[in-house]
Amino acid sequence: MSSLRLWEQLRAGTSEVDWCEGNYLIYPNIAEFYNTISNVLFFILPPILIGLFQQYATHYNRGIYVIWALLIVVGIGSTYFHATLSFLGQMLDELAILWVLMCAIAMWFPKRYLPRMFQKNRFHFKLMVGVLSGVITCLAFVKPVINSVSLMTLGIPCTALLITELRRCENLRVFKLGLISGVWWALALLCWISDQIFCEMWSTINFPYLHCVWHILICLASYLGCVCFAYFDAATEAPERGPVVLFWPSERWAFIGVPYVMLLHTPRKSSVKRN
Repeated sequence: MSSLRLWEQLRAGTSEVDWCEGNYLIYPNIAEFYNTISNVLFFILPPILIGLFQQYATHYNRGIYVIWALLIVVGIGSTYFHATLSFLGQMLDELAILWVLMCAIAMWFPKRYLPRMFQKNRFHFKLMVGVLSGVITCLAFVKPVINSVSLMTLGIPCTALLITELRRCENLRVFKLGLISGVWWALALLCWISDQIFCEMWSTINFPYLHCVWHILICLASYLGCVCFAYFDAATEAPERGPVVLFWPSERWAFIGVPYVMLLHTPRKSSVKRN
């Protein structure tokens, strides 16, 4: 009986969450068409960033690849959820965001703020975060609200940490990048809340698409924030490597192109961060 109930939760339309956009209006097999296709940036930006961060990963921290890969997972989860409005899609959508946050915390939480037991060996801290992520993931399938509470709980300290690091940052380019990330995040949150609370108003003017805007803005805010933290980490732990933020495809595209971290001074042999 329980297995039958579980199978029912995996079917389309089993999620209790439904956004402002009308269902099955554009394409008969896609529940929320525009909310689905608005995830496109999650499939474009991370592969580009994987290529741009090759030098950083080779000579400093390969964990950056995990962050970009998880952003793709966020896109997959969100696309599947909005296309089906299934309970499984909802879980994949929300849990993928949780995994990105937890991975970022495990990798980039400043050593100076860690408890003494973790300062000498970050591996133990990463292990603790990994176990906690696994526990929350399992509990979320039993009580979905747990994941929502976890995301809200993690979002506040992550934002506070970005502000703290920007205050310490002496690199004007990185500081501006962090501010842009914060602006996109604030606007994205405003769109998310407005779509939830004022859906009827937006529907009356035929624009129930603020959740689409949320997808675009939160993707931009997330990857810019990750670039900033990748810089903060290298600048703090390995300042001798000379980390700088550059823009692709050209420096002439500063703050318009895609930013990434480059190390100006690298050893002849690969020296990847271990802890």
